[in-house]
Amino acid sequence: MSVTGDIKIFTGNAHVGLAESICRKLNCDLGMASTGRFSDGEFNFQIRENVRGADVFIIQPTCPPTDQNLMELLIMLDTFKRASAERVTAVIPYFGYARSDKKDRPRVPIAAKLIANLINTAGTDRILTLDLHAAQIQGFFDIPVDHLYAAPVIVNYFQTNPIENLVVVAPDTGGAERARAYAKRLDAGLVLVDKRREKANVAEVMNVVGEVEGMNCLIVDDMCDTGGTICKVAGALHSNGANEIYACFSHAVLSGNAIENLANSHIKKIIVTDTIPLCEKGRGLKEEGRIEVLSVAELLATAIKSIHDETSVSFLFI
Repeated sequence: MSVTGDIKIFTGNAHVGLAESICRKLNCDLGMASTGRFSDGEFNFQIRENVRGADVFIIQPTCPPTDQNLMELLIMLDTFKRASAERVTAVIPYFGYARSDKKDRPRVPIAAKLIANLINTAGTDRILTLDLHAAQIQGFFDIPVDHLYAAPVIVNYFQTNPIENLVVVAPDTGGAERARAYAKRLDAGLVLVDKRREKANVAEVMNVVGEVEGMNCLIVDDMCDTGGTICKVAGALHSNGANEIYACFSHAVLSGNAIENLANSHIKKIIVTDTIPLCEKGRGLKEEGRIEVLSVAELLATAIKSIHDETSVSFLFI
């Protein structure tokens, strides 16, 4: 789809800071819009400038409060289509409901497919997202999806701040491919953890597959919700003689007792990105130096510019 209109960046209330950072990278102003709420809590949205014929990008991760931010995204998409924008791209740095990507138990939904249908119906022409929990979610959409990875940003950090005697750890078998990519770029060993999950948000670590005694470990995952998995993995590594333990993940959901779990774990330092705003308790760990936040604004800005210019974004993949 060839677009001739100007590029315009808008955002809901989910992550205004990231949208502003992207605009600074693109040397443009954030689009003018009203993003308030009626007294009953309904989202009250109005575009405050002309977008007819424009190439519009809406920055809106569907992070907690997930349903609220998702509804904002849907209403904004509908508004821009009705305002005659030439193309509307939903930039979703964190895609909520991604863990419900298959029917793995009786009588459960495939919520990720439902959300994809809603976004399609709302009128978006394209999706730009980052580190989907399951890559096959791209196929749930009937429109083009540009699926980026935070790995280049995180790998660059560890290349700039190298760790000696490093092994990269996959916290479960599903994360083996991701951990292997990190290990290759960081010239490090690879360790797998065999994990058995008894129920949602509760994980039991069984076995560490690989040598970690006397080594520094980097646990790699796409997201951290309650912190239960990553803390138990860190405990298993510690029990097997690991030296210093680090962790990195793209999406710092950090719900429930996550901050307390991480603060009391064997993890020395945690590297996250700003796909999701860091919660208030998380900012406390950041001030202590336990959490460091890397920005994906330049990565997303580069992708947005490439989409607007109709050029390839494949050079952004690790």
